Amino acid sequence: MGSMIGSIVIFVVVIALILLVLKLIGKSMKIIWTVLINAIVGFVVLFILNLIPGVDIALNWWSALLTGALGIPGVILVLILQLVLGIK
Repeated sequence: MGSMIGSIVIFVVVIALILLVLKLIGKSMKIIWTVLINAIVGFVVLFILNLIPGVDIALNWWSALLTGALGIPGVILVLILQLVLGIK
């Protein structure tokens, strides 16, 4: 009888751990998708802004990093840095 209770407890603990890992993977996938969508939207907005005459935002590591991490606010930040400080 004691062996059966021990097996049930181990089974319940293993199921709980599996559910916890699946929940953590789901949250990390949500974060990955959010960053990926921010990066795509930011790149598209940077591309469209570069089509406007007089706007020349360099597509380099810094602008890609800011745009990818922040999305549209990152594009605004890159635009402000370029217009106010002359940073490209």
